[in-house]
Amino acid sequence: MNLILQSPVLSTDAVERIQTLCQPERLVELNPRAVRLEGVHVDEHTHTLIAERCEQDAIDHAFVPAGHRLADFSVLAMDMDSTLINIECIDEIAAAVGIKPQVATITEAAMRGEIDFAESLRRRVALLQGVPETALHSIYEERLHLNPGAEMLLAGARKAGLKTLLVSGGFTFFTGRLKARLGLDAEYSNQLEIVDGVLTGKVLGNVFDAQGKADRLAELCRATGVDTSRAIAIGDGANDLKMMGLAGLSVAYHAKPAVRAAAMQSITVSGLDGILNWFEDMTTAA
Repeated sequence: MNLILQSPVLSTDAVERIQTLCQPERLVELNPRAVRLEGVHVDEHTHTLIAERCEQDAIDHAFVPAGHRLADFSVLAMDMDSTLINIECIDEIAAAVGIKPQVATITEAAMRGEIDFAESLRRRVALLQGVPETALHSIYEERLHLNPGAEMLLAGARKAGLKTLLVSGGFTFFTGRLKARLGLDAEYSNQLEIVDGVLTGKVLGNVFDAQGKADRLAELCRATGVDTSRAIAIGDGANDLKMMGLAGLSVAYHAKPAVRAAAMQSITVSGLDGILNWFEDMTTAA
């Protein structure tokens, strides 16, 4: 088993403290922000100590099998809001008309799994009645940014031959543009009803929710001719858990505690490109 340690600022002292706990056979520096400790053998108690030490030192850690390869997977599925991008789009739309606190409160409850997602989305969208479509354009152009490392992760996935899927409880206005911009293979989300350039406060058709995300992941895997065990799913909220539960590798990215607890791996302080450091076919020793 190997142990990957990474952080925006990875100190030698912090790495040495963890080396003392797990006694690796070899240390490989992957880049200035990441190292691979090879041949570690840890029991449950030591595993817990390493996790606690990494949390104290603001280090992302991942135990991965030796020879772990990204090319062994075939599909990469990602959530959009707060995963691929830095904002919750619906909260930013609400901010444009001065009701962000009301909408954000419902968003947070939904992300924690306290409110049924479909119900929460309809309640939030209803508050947006009368918002001009131009506000969406301004948000995309001025407020929406890719999270750090997103383009590197997607480039690595393409290099390894994976299909890329963007699934979101957000809106097609944004997912469609990101699909075209990033060269993604597919995207699914909710469509806002817009009449005469103004939001009506309604979603067209059925709400695209957690089950929808899981279904689209399974669908792309079938179309690709692989089992869902060859999929990677990345998310940050409760609405991603069904999709993540299907995947062979689930990743919590800067996520809510319940999502981190359910995921196989977590990225908490690093960027999305940190995921590439887990795979030996994507890393080059410094």
